[in-house]
Amino acid sequence: MKQERLGGARDVSNSDDSFDFGEEGRIVPFPGRGASARSDAGSHAGAGHRARLRERLLKGGAEALADYEVLEYLLFAGMRQGDTKPVAKELLKTFGSLSAVLNADPKALQRVKGVGETSAAALKSVAIAARRMARSEVADKPVLGSWQALIDYLAIDMAHLTVERVRVLYLDTKNRLIDDHHLADGTIDEASLHPREVIRRAMDVGASALILVHNHPSGNPEPSRADIDITRRIAEAGRLLGVTVHDHVVVGREGHVSLRAKGLI
Repeated sequence: MKQERLGGARDVSNSDDSFDFGEEGRIVPFPGRGASARSDAGSHAGAGHRARLRERLLKGGAEALADYEVLEYLLFAGMRQGDTKPVAKELLKTFGSLSAVLNADPKALQRVKGVGETSAAALKSVAIAARRMARSEVADKPVLGSWQALIDYLAIDMAHLTVERVRVLYLDTKNRLIDDHHLADGTIDEASLHPREVIRRAMDVGASALILVHNHPSGNPEPSRADIDITRRIAEAGRLLGVTVHDHVVVGREGHVSLRAKGLI
């Protein structure tokens, strides 16, 4: 951690080495000369702002805070004191949205002035928690009966990927998820998504059905001709061996498309 010295004292106004969510009455003094003056001004003002954000968060519900205020609060974890609003707004400006910030690579986050390793880790932990919460909503449940929960999980997990990723969700006879298989990264074609290999794995894991999933890094989830062709070939191979292809879902930042819903399989 870089330490800058101002007038012989270590400046911890934007320290990134501890967790502090602004507990009531907590004032952390600055060591060295001028500590009391700086604490009386900036510290009290900062503590009051953090307390107000906390109160709105706890009492106001999901829409109580704007996106930049959510980031402000998360940044309290890595910045002991000081104004986190400029950093939060710069993160949104750099990455474009709250979800993009939370899904950004930690090293990319740290290129934004004011974001250190601890702050990047705090933001990353939120993204991980969101993925695990979303996955828990589809685990051990019939996928077709929890379709929106599945779409939410896939969107959280894949919509912001910068590479195209192909996954196959293998289901048992009750349509419960038994294998979430990361098949390949790269453009969909027969080389990356061979029908025989997809169906062979279904037989190996005892699946009776499957759902194909991939993302479009461009953000537009509209399926390509190749997406449609390979899906139909896999569905045909599955019919011969008693494995049902329920759907092929394409995920992007702009939403998702179900090939089944569009009548393409």
